Amino acid sequence: MDLEENKQRAMAFYKMAYEGNPKEAVARYVGKTYLQHNPHVQDGTEGFIAYFERMQDEFPNKSIRFVRCIAEGDLVALHTHQVWPEEEYVTMDFFRFDPEGKICEHWDSIQRIPDHSENGNTMY
Repeated sequence: MDLEENKQRAMAFYKMAYEGNPKEAVARYVGKTYLQHNPHVQDGTEGFIAYFERMQDEFPNKSIRFVRCIAEGDLVALHTHQVWPEEEYVTMDFFRFDPEGKICEHWDSIQRIPDHSENGNTMY
């Protein structure tokens, strides 16, 4: 596995889907199977596409910035800053790659960025 290539693939996949082209993202970067662990998204590529198409229709002006990207073995972790119309989120997404370098599994964790931090540190 080429860790740098997988990092670039994971970021390109997520950015392309997030910005409104999930069908193309799946066609380019997803393998024969796609296991989804987010309970709000149906398993498989069709569930992924439907979710991101709906998000694009409802929130076309959202944005994403990759803060960190870490790769180990067949996994890539993305730490992102997402800005939505009325809230901001920090997310951590994990992608598993198959032996052909295609994404085959996804997990995530999402947290709203609060207006105030008790410790004064950012979430990044």
